[in-house]
Amino acid sequence: MNDISIRITGRAGRVTLNRPQALNALTYEMCLAIEDALDRWSNDTSVDLIVLDAAGDRAFCSGGDIAELYATGKAGNYGYGRKFWADEYRLNAKIFSYSKPVISFMQGFTMGGGVGLGCHGSHRIVGETSQIAMPECGIGLIPDVGGSLMLALAPGRVGEYLGITATRMSAQDAIFAGFADNYIPQDRWPDLISDLEGSGDVAMLTPAILEPPVSNLQRQQAQIDVLFDGEMLGDILNNLRADGGDFALETLKKMGRMSPLAMASAIEVIHRLRGPSLTIEKALDLEYRFTYRAMEHGDFLEGIRAAIIDKDRKPAWQFADMNVPLAATGKMLRPLGNAALTLEKTI
Repeated sequence: MNDISIRITGRAGRVTLNRPQALNALTYEMCLAIEDALDRWSNDTSVDLIVLDAAGDRAFCSGGDIAELYATGKAGNYGYGRKFWADEYRLNAKIFSYSKPVISFMQGFTMGGGVGLGCHGSHRIVGETSQIAMPECGIGLIPDVGGSLMLALAPGRVGEYLGITATRMSAQDAIFAGFADNYIPQDRWPDLISDLEGSGDVAMLTPAILEPPVSNLQRQQAQIDVLFDGEMLGDILNNLRADGGDFALETLKKMGRMSPLAMASAIEVIHRLRGPSLTIEKALDLEYRFTYRAMEHGDFLEGIRAAIIDKDRKPAWQFADMNVPLAATGKMLRPLGNAALTLEKTI
Protein backbone atom coordinates (compact mmCIF):
# COMPACT_ATOMS: atom_id res chain seq x y z
CA MET A 1 0.00 0.00 0.00
CA ASN A 2 1.63 3.25 -1.14
CA ASP A 3 -0.44 5.39 1.25
CA ILE A 4 1.39 4.09 4.30
CA SER A 5 4.75 2.55 5.15
CA ILE A 6 4.70 -0.12 7.86
CA ARG A 7 7.95 -1.85 8.80
CA ILE A 8 10.31 -2.76 11.61
CA THR A 9 13.46 -0.65 11.80
CA GLY A 10 15.91 -1.65 14.49
CA ARG A 11 13.98 -1.99 17.74
CA ALA A 12 11.01 0.08 16.55
CA GLY A 13 7.75 -0.75 14.87
CA ARG A 14 7.42 2.05 12.33
CA VAL A 15 4.29 3.56 10.81
CA THR A 16 4.66 6.45 8.37
CA LEU A 17 1.61 8.01 6.75
CA ASN A 18 2.47 8.70 3.12
CA ARG A 19 -0.28 10.79 1.54
CA PRO A 20 1.24 14.27 1.78
CA GLN A 21 -0.74 15.43 -1.26
CA ALA A 22 -3.93 14.67 0.74
CA LEU A 23 -2.51 16.03 4.02
CA ASN A 24 -2.09 12.38 5.07
CA ALA A 25 -5.85 11.88 5.41
CA LEU A 26 -6.59 8.48 6.90
CA THR A 27 -8.41 5.93 4.74
CA TYR A 28 -10.28 2.89 6.01
CA GLU A 29 -7.60 0.61 4.57
CA MET A 30 -4.89 2.56 6.39
CA CYS A 31 -6.72 2.14 9.71
CA LEU A 32 -6.96 -1.61 9.24
CA ALA A 33 -3.30 -1.87 8.23
CA ILE A 34 -2.14 0.04 11.32
CA GLU A 35 -4.25 -2.13 13.59
CA ASP A 36 -2.90 -5.32 12.03
CA ALA A 37 0.66 -4.09 12.58
CA LEU A 38 -0.02 -3.19 16.22
CA ASP A 39 -1.49 -6.65 16.77
CA ARG A 40 1.61 -8.30 15.27
CA TRP A 41 4.04 -6.20 17.24
CA SER A 42 2.33 -6.47 20.62
CA ASN A 43 3.95 -9.84 21.34
CA ASP A 44 7.03 -9.44 19.13
CA THR A 45 10.03 -9.30 21.45
CA SER A 46 12.14 -7.66 18.75
CA VAL A 47 9.91 -4.56 18.89
CA ASP A 48 10.35 -2.37 21.98
CA LEU A 49 8.31 0.66 20.93
CA ILE A 50 6.19 2.13 18.14
CA VAL A 51 6.98 5.33 16.24
CA LEU A 52 4.25 7.09 14.27
CA ASP A 53 5.16 9.86 11.83
CA ALA A 54 4.08 11.24 8.46
CA ALA A 55 5.56 12.40 5.17
CA GLY A 56 5.56 16.06 4.20
CA ASP A 57 5.67 19.30 6.13
CA ARG A 58 2.02 20.37 6.10
CA ALA A 59 0.31 17.69 8.17
CA PHE A 60 0.71 14.67 10.38
CA CYS A 61 -2.88 13.71 9.55
CA SER A 62 -5.67 16.08 8.57
CA GLY A 63 -8.42 13.61 9.49
CA GLY A 64 -10.37 10.78 7.93
CA ASP A 65 -10.89 10.50 4.18
CA ILE A 66 -14.63 11.20 4.12
CA ALA A 67 -15.38 11.06 0.39
CA GLU A 68 -16.41 7.40 0.50
CA LEU A 69 -18.48 8.00 3.64
CA TYR A 70 -20.43 10.68 1.80
CA ALA A 71 -20.93 8.59 -1.33
CA THR A 72 -22.20 5.54 0.53
CA GLY A 73 -24.36 7.60 2.87
CA LYS A 74 -26.05 9.47 0.02
CA ALA A 75 -26.81 6.10 -1.54
CA GLY A 76 -28.58 5.05 1.67
CA ASN A 77 -25.81 2.65 2.71
CA TYR A 78 -25.36 3.69 6.33
CA GLY A 79 -23.70 0.39 7.20
CA TYR A 80 -20.39 1.33 5.56
CA GLY A 81 -19.94 4.41 7.75
CA ARG A 82 -21.00 2.56 10.88
CA LYS A 83 -18.40 -0.14 10.26
CA PHE A 84 -15.75 2.43 9.36
CA TRP A 85 -16.29 4.30 12.62
CA ALA A 86 -16.48 1.13 14.72
CA ASP A 87 -13.20 -0.19 13.30
CA GLU A 88 -11.50 3.21 13.60
CA TYR A 89 -12.59 3.55 17.22
CA ARG A 90 -11.22 0.09 17.96
CA LEU A 91 -7.84 1.29 16.65
CA ASN A 92 -8.06 4.42 18.82
CA ALA A 93 -8.71 2.32 21.93
CA LYS A 94 -5.85 -0.04 21.01
CA ILE A 95 -3.36 2.84 20.77
CA PHE A 96 -4.60 4.28 24.07
CA SER A 97 -4.05 1.03 25.98
CA TYR A 98 -1.10 -0.38 24.01
CA SER A 99 1.37 -2.41 26.06
CA LYS A 100 4.46 -0.75 24.55
CA PRO A 101 5.39 2.94 24.23
CA VAL A 102 3.77 4.68 21.25
CA ILE A 103 5.56 7.85 20.17
CA SER A 104 3.90 10.18 17.67
CA PHE A 105 5.57 13.10 15.92
CA MET A 106 2.85 15.53 14.86
CA GLN A 107 3.94 18.32 12.53
CA GLY A 108 1.51 20.69 10.85
CA PHE A 109 -2.16 19.79 10.98
CA THR A 110 -3.45 17.02 13.24
CA MET A 111 -7.23 17.04 13.07
CA GLY A 112 -10.19 14.72 13.54
CA GLY A 113 -9.08 11.20 12.76
CA GLY A 114 -5.48 12.33 13.08
CA VAL A 115 -6.13 13.10 16.74
CA GLY A 116 -7.34 9.52 17.22
CA LEU A 117 -4.11 8.25 15.73
CA GLY A 118 -1.56 10.66 17.17
CA CYS A 119 -2.97 11.86 20.49
CA HIS A 120 -3.67 8.59 22.35
CA GLY A 121 -0.12 7.25 22.58
CA SER A 122 2.24 7.38 25.53
CA HIS A 123 4.57 10.06 24.11
CA ARG A 124 2.92 12.75 21.96
CA ILE A 125 5.47 15.10 20.41
CA VAL A 126 4.69 18.50 18.92
CA GLY A 127 6.85 21.19 17.35
CA GLU A 128 6.79 24.71 16.02
CA THR A 129 4.36 24.04 13.13
CA SER A 130 1.93 21.82 15.05
CA GLN A 131 -1.76 22.72 14.91
CA ILE A 132 -4.23 20.35 16.54
CA ALA A 133 -8.01 20.65 16.34
CA MET A 134 -11.31 18.81 16.60
CA PRO A 135 -13.35 20.36 13.74
CA GLU A 136 -16.10 17.74 13.54
CA CYS A 137 -19.01 20.01 14.49
CA GLY A 138 -18.34 21.89 11.26
CA ILE A 139 -19.39 18.82 9.25
CA GLY A 140 -22.24 17.73 11.48
CA LEU A 141 -20.37 15.28 13.70
CA ILE A 142 -19.26 15.51 17.31
CA PRO A 143 -15.60 15.32 18.34
CA ASP A 144 -14.91 11.60 18.10
CA VAL A 145 -12.02 9.09 17.74
CA GLY A 146 -11.72 9.33 21.54
CA GLY A 147 -11.28 13.10 21.39
CA SER A 148 -14.17 13.59 23.79
CA LEU A 149 -12.01 11.91 26.46
CA MET A 150 -9.36 14.63 26.21
CA LEU A 151 -11.98 17.37 25.99
CA ALA A 152 -13.59 16.13 29.19
CA LEU A 153 -10.18 16.08 30.91
CA ALA A 154 -9.09 19.52 29.69
CA PRO A 155 -8.77 22.27 32.32
CA GLY A 156 -11.97 24.04 33.34
CA ARG A 157 -14.34 24.58 30.42
CA VAL A 158 -11.60 24.53 27.80
CA GLY A 159 -12.95 21.21 26.48
CA GLU A 160 -16.33 22.69 25.61
CA TYR A 161 -14.64 25.64 23.91
CA LEU A 162 -12.34 23.48 21.78
CA GLY A 163 -15.04 20.94 21.03
CA ILE A 164 -17.65 23.28 19.57
CA THR A 165 -15.50 26.01 17.98
CA ALA A 166 -12.90 23.88 16.12
CA THR A 167 -10.22 26.24 17.46
CA ARG A 168 -6.74 25.21 16.36
CA MET A 169 -4.26 24.61 19.15
CA SER A 170 -0.60 25.53 18.85
CA ALA A 171 1.96 23.14 20.30
CA GLN A 172 1.86 24.88 23.67
CA ASP A 173 -1.96 25.00 23.63
CA ALA A 174 -2.12 21.27 22.88
CA ILE A 175 0.17 20.48 25.81
CA PHE A 176 -1.91 22.69 28.10
CA ALA A 177 -5.18 21.08 26.97
CA GLY A 178 -3.86 17.52 27.26
CA PHE A 179 -3.61 16.65 23.55
CA ALA A 180 0.21 16.47 23.56
CA ASP A 181 3.02 15.83 26.02
CA ASN A 182 6.29 17.38 24.90
CA TYR A 183 7.66 20.15 22.71
CA ILE A 184 10.74 19.27 20.66
CA PRO A 185 12.03 21.46 17.80
CA GLN A 186 11.28 19.73 14.52
CA ASP A 187 14.82 19.83 13.22
CA ARG A 188 15.65 17.35 15.99
CA TRP A 189 13.02 14.82 14.97
CA PRO A 190 14.92 12.81 12.29
CA ASP A 191 17.89 12.14 14.58
CA LEU A 192 15.60 11.34 17.51
CA ILE A 193 13.65 8.83 15.44
CA SER A 194 16.93 7.18 14.41
CA ASP A 195 17.97 7.04 18.07
CA LEU A 196 14.65 5.48 19.04
CA GLU A 197 14.98 2.91 16.27
CA GLY A 198 18.50 2.00 17.31
CA SER A 199 17.98 1.86 21.06
CA GLY A 200 14.32 1.01 21.57
CA ASP A 201 14.50 3.37 24.57
CA VAL A 202 12.04 6.26 24.98
CA ALA A 203 14.51 7.94 27.34
CA MET A 204 16.29 9.13 24.19
CA LEU A 205 13.58 11.82 23.95
CA THR A 206 14.32 13.47 27.29
CA PRO A 207 17.40 15.57 26.46
CA ALA A 208 15.63 17.12 23.44
CA ILE A 209 12.50 18.28 25.27
CA LEU A 210 12.17 22.05 25.64
CA GLU A 211 9.74 24.20 27.59
CA PRO A 212 7.28 25.65 25.05
CA PRO A 213 6.17 29.29 25.02
CA VAL A 214 3.26 30.21 27.28
CA SER A 215 -0.04 28.92 25.92
CA ASN A 216 -2.47 31.52 24.61
CA LEU A 217 -5.26 29.11 25.53
CA GLN A 218 -3.98 29.09 29.10
CA ARG A 219 -4.17 32.88 29.18
CA GLN A 220 -7.78 32.70 27.97
CA GLN A 221 -8.94 30.00 30.36
CA ALA A 222 -10.46 32.25 33.02
CA GLN A 223 -12.60 33.97 30.39
CA ILE A 224 -13.52 30.65 28.76
CA ASP A 225 -14.55 29.19 32.12
CA VAL A 226 -17.04 32.02 32.66
CA LEU A 227 -18.45 32.09 29.12
CA PHE A 228 -18.80 28.32 28.80
CA ASP A 229 -20.26 27.78 32.26
CA GLY A 230 -23.57 26.25 31.28
CA GLU A 231 -25.26 22.90 31.08
CA MET A 232 -26.54 23.25 27.53
CA LEU A 233 -25.73 25.01 24.27
CA GLY A 234 -28.34 27.69 24.97
CA ASP A 235 -26.68 28.60 28.27
CA ILE A 236 -23.34 29.14 26.55
CA LEU A 237 -24.91 31.18 23.76
CA ASN A 238 -26.64 33.40 26.32
CA ASN A 239 -23.34 33.98 28.15
CA LEU A 240 -21.52 34.90 24.96
CA ARG A 241 -24.26 37.24 23.73
CA ALA A 242 -24.51 38.97 27.10
CA ASP A 243 -20.75 39.49 27.28
CA GLY A 244 -20.44 41.10 23.86
CA GLY A 245 -16.65 41.48 24.05
CA ASP A 246 -14.23 40.79 21.21
CA PHE A 247 -13.48 37.24 22.34
CA ALA A 248 -17.15 36.44 22.82
CA LEU A 249 -18.09 37.84 19.42
CA GLU A 250 -15.29 35.93 17.68
CA THR A 251 -16.41 32.75 19.45
CA LEU A 252 -20.01 33.28 18.33
CA LYS A 253 -18.75 33.72 14.78
CA LYS A 254 -16.94 30.38 14.95
CA MET A 255 -19.99 28.66 16.42
CA GLY A 256 -22.15 30.12 13.66
CA ARG A 257 -20.35 27.84 11.20
CA MET A 258 -21.09 24.68 13.20
CA SER A 259 -24.02 22.28 13.27
CA PRO A 260 -26.22 23.26 16.24
CA LEU A 261 -27.26 19.65 16.79
CA ALA A 262 -23.63 18.54 16.83
CA MET A 263 -22.61 21.31 19.22
CA ALA A 264 -25.43 20.56 21.64
CA SER A 265 -24.64 16.85 21.53
CA ALA A 266 -20.91 17.44 21.97
CA ILE A 267 -21.54 19.48 25.11
CA GLU A 268 -23.78 16.74 26.48
CA VAL A 269 -21.13 14.08 25.79
CA ILE A 270 -18.38 16.08 27.51
CA HIS A 271 -20.58 16.65 30.56
CA ARG A 272 -21.58 13.00 30.79
CA LEU A 273 -17.94 11.93 30.69
CA ARG A 274 -16.64 14.20 33.43
CA GLY A 275 -16.10 12.37 36.69
CA PRO A 276 -14.23 9.43 38.20
CA SER A 277 -15.73 6.83 35.85
CA LEU A 278 -14.21 8.36 32.70
CA THR A 279 -12.63 5.77 30.40
CA ILE A 280 -11.69 5.61 26.73
CA GLU A 281 -14.32 2.90 26.31
CA LYS A 282 -17.07 5.10 27.71
CA ALA A 283 -15.98 8.02 25.51
CA LEU A 284 -15.95 5.93 22.35
CA ASP A 285 -19.31 4.37 23.21
CA LEU A 286 -20.97 7.77 23.51
CA GLU A 287 -19.31 9.03 20.34
CA TYR A 288 -20.46 5.97 18.43
CA ARG A 289 -24.07 6.48 19.48
CA PHE A 290 -23.93 9.80 17.63
CA THR A 291 -21.89 8.77 14.59
CA TYR A 292 -24.04 5.65 14.14
CA ARG A 293 -27.04 7.96 13.62
CA ALA A 294 -25.17 10.88 12.00
CA MET A 295 -26.00 10.06 8.39
CA GLU A 296 -29.61 9.06 8.87
CA HIS A 297 -30.70 11.53 11.55
CA GLY A 298 -27.94 14.12 11.90
CA ASP A 299 -26.31 16.81 9.78
CA PHE A 300 -23.29 14.84 8.57
CA LEU A 301 -24.22 14.43 4.91
CA GLU A 302 -25.31 18.06 4.62
CA GLY A 303 -22.13 19.19 6.33
CA ILE A 304 -19.94 17.24 3.90
CA ARG A 305 -21.96 18.49 0.94
CA ALA A 306 -21.45 22.11 1.92
CA ALA A 307 -17.77 21.79 2.88
CA ILE A 308 -16.35 19.22 0.45
CA ILE A 309 -18.74 18.39 -2.39
CA ASP A 310 -20.41 21.65 -3.47
CA LYS A 311 -18.08 23.83 -1.39
CA ASP A 312 -20.73 26.52 -1.02
CA ARG A 313 -20.09 26.78 2.73
CA LYS A 314 -23.83 27.20 3.24
CA PRO A 315 -25.07 24.09 5.06
CA ALA A 316 -28.79 23.84 5.77
CA TRP A 317 -28.43 22.71 9.37
CA GLN A 318 -31.24 21.36 11.48
CA PHE A 319 -32.18 23.80 14.27
CA ALA A 320 -30.52 26.66 12.41
CA ASP A 321 -31.86 29.08 15.04
CA MET A 322 -29.57 27.32 17.57
CA ASN A 323 -32.56 26.23 19.69
CA VAL A 324 -31.80 22.53 19.96
CA PRO A 325 -34.39 20.68 22.07
CA LEU A 326 -33.27 18.18 24.67
CA ALA A 327 -35.22 15.50 22.83
CA ALA A 328 -32.99 15.94 19.77
CA THR A 329 -29.72 15.38 21.63
CA GLY A 330 -31.34 12.58 23.58
CA LYS A 331 -32.30 10.85 20.34
CA MET A 332 -28.75 11.05 19.02
CA LEU A 333 -27.17 9.75 22.24
CA ARG A 334 -29.54 7.09 23.46
CA PRO A 335 -28.07 3.56 23.82
CA LEU A 336 -27.84 1.47 20.65
CA GLY A 337 -28.81 -1.86 22.18
CA ASN A 338 -27.57 -4.75 20.06
CA ALA A 339 -25.83 -2.29 17.72
CA ALA A 340 -23.67 -0.84 20.51
CA LEU A 341 -19.96 -0.41 19.88
CA THR A 342 -17.79 -3.40 20.64
CA LEU A 343 -14.00 -3.12 20.71
CA GLU A 344 -13.27 -6.78 20.05
CA LYS A 345 -11.76 -7.47 16.65
CA THR A 346 -13.87 -9.76 14.47
CA ILE A 347 -12.50 -11.80 11.62
